[in-house]
Amino acid sequence: MLWHCPEETEGHNLLQPDESPAAVESREQAFLLTTYARTSFHPRSGKGARLTDAAGKEYWDLLGGIAVNALGHQHPRLIQALRDESRQLLHVSNLFYHPAQGILAERLVRASGLNRAFFCNSGTEANEAALKFSRLANPGRSEFVALEESFHGRTMGSLALTGHEAYRSPFLPMVPGAIFVPPNDIAALTAAVSERTCAILLEPVMGEGGIVPLTDEFLIAARQLADRSGAVLIFDEIQCGLGRTGTLFAYEKSGVVPDIVTLAKPLGGGLPLGAVITGPALEGLVKPGHHGTTFGGNPIACRLGIALLDEIEHSHLLERVTVLGKWFGQQLESLRGQSNGAIVEIRGSGMMWGIELDRLAAPVAKELLARGFVVGTARERVLRLLPPYIVPKKALAEFLVTLQAVLAPAVTLPAREQLSNRQRSVA
Repeated sequence: MLWHCPEETEGHNLLQPDESPAAVESREQAFLLTTYARTSFHPRSGKGARLTDAAGKEYWDLLGGIAVNALGHQHPRLIQALRDESRQLLHVSNLFYHPAQGILAERLVRASGLNRAFFCNSGTEANEAALKFSRLANPGRSEFVALEESFHGRTMGSLALTGHEAYRSPFLPMVPGAIFVPPNDIAALTAAVSERTCAILLEPVMGEGGIVPLTDEFLIAARQLADRSGAVLIFDEIQCGLGRTGTLFAYEKSGVVPDIVTLAKPLGGGLPLGAVITGPALEGLVKPGHHGTTFGGNPIACRLGIALLDEIEHSHLLERVTVLGKWFGQQLESLRGQSNGAIVEIRGSGMMWGIELDRLAAPVAKELLARGFVVGTARERVLRLLPPYIVPKKALAEFLVTLQAVLAPAVTLPAREQLSNRQRSVA
């Protein structure tokens, strides 16, 4: 049953949708386009770094809505901002003014060292805008340089620069002009950038690509090549930005400042909000009519963005992410050394980690979920962890123990040898 009638009032049935897990799955199978291979998991509420499912079971949330819930669930500062702003206006046309856009823009501009901000609704929209703005800086230039295994979104321009063929191939032909080079290959990047290059698009830490940090040397080389060729340097920090690696912007660690940085995921505190922040190379180029959005920069989303930045600053979350992330990375490396090759490599920093396995990651993630831990995957063999910045150390410690148990063989090597010896002696 997709509907049930809990009561009758004045002779009229009050039909309510059945929200049991079985009904939810049945309804989606009947009416939604199957753009996601969903996991049969039904979170209904949360508090801090905890999620609770429809049956009342609790989980540690180490995925954070894929990097969206940086402050976890039901954070008091976000709830207060939501309550306050909801009493005002839910939406204001971008033909007019509301205070929150300018306040949030000022915060982001001053923190980034760039000049101006544009607000949209999502990461892929932010990247689309960045690509359009780079064309204003380099009219007539036809080429864009991006990285193999990168991910920049699912709209056609962003998809054309996403360096994973499985995402692109169903939608060929792509927008032309993309050139892909391997991550951290300075020679390949140098060969690809020329006077035809409109922009270089990079993720300082590649998320969907398996949590692959770009080296400082590679980012410095990209900046030098952009300056030499006149190309616009765009950093996609949609997943790695706003504190996830321990600095507000991931590029800060390298000292390299891009011409454009794109943001989304945690920016709206859980509501859809993306941003493009532009530097001097774009100053004066973007005019009224060049770009726009109906919903971007929504008053409530911007207020939540301000509250997010307030909490990061006032609760010293960057320091917390750095210290806790360093400890967690050390523990992961120790676990890798004890894993008999089950863990191939550990990559990441702060609250952004990739655990590359010697096996498919999806079954491991499923088993971790059954044991109370929500994690993600990237590519085929990487467990992806994007926990909220407020995650307790206890949750990470429990995860380490559980992951070791999930990866451990049913019988240890010495026991197998003993069993084999006993079998030979009986024979």
